[in-house]
Amino acid sequence: MATPEFDLNDIKRRMQGAVSSLSKDLGSLRTGRATPSLLDPIQVDAYGSMMPMAQVATVSVPEPRLLSISVWDRSMVTAVEKAIRESDLGLNPQTEGQTIRLRIPEMNEQRRKEMVKVAHKYTEEARVAVRHVRRDGLDHLKKLLKDSVISEDDEKRQATDVQKATDQYIAEIDGVLASKEKEIMQV
Repeated sequence: MATPEFDLNDIKRRMQGAVSSLSKDLGSLRTGRATPSLLDPIQVDAYGSMMPMAQVATVSVPEPRLLSISVWDRSMVTAVEKAIRESDLGLNPQTEGQTIRLRIPEMNEQRRKEMVKVAHKYTEEARVAVRHVRRDGLDHLKKLLKDSVISEDDEKRQATDVQKATDQYIAEIDGVLASKEKEIMQV
């Protein structure tokens, strides 16, 4: 019988958060293919404060290697252009009125391998986050056992459930990495 003090669903929710964070991080990696999420990390100096690109413009993908940014306020075009140039994406914006076009250049083999390394780094951070959640859950179970709130059998069974959830989310993280790696290495 599960006790109300230990919530496996909360552990799973926190592990899922690590997977979601990884997906967001990997979405911002440049792969040679245009995606609106590529511009998510860019902050624009708008009206005296830093704002995400999505709050000052609409980003669309008219072609596989082209991003089109429609800036809502004409006075913000230069600020958006400057933010893109200053980002570490290595993109060169071309302005036409209130529309900014970004051609996504082909990536060479060396750059692809660098991107894969960055993807592996993000993935390892997500694995570590999942393991931290596992450790927190197991520590909580040990405390409940020490305080005689749950029996040893309950503690062992719930610890096994926590480990199963950890294995499931680590496998999900590895799957996300494999698909991103395939996308990056695709010519």
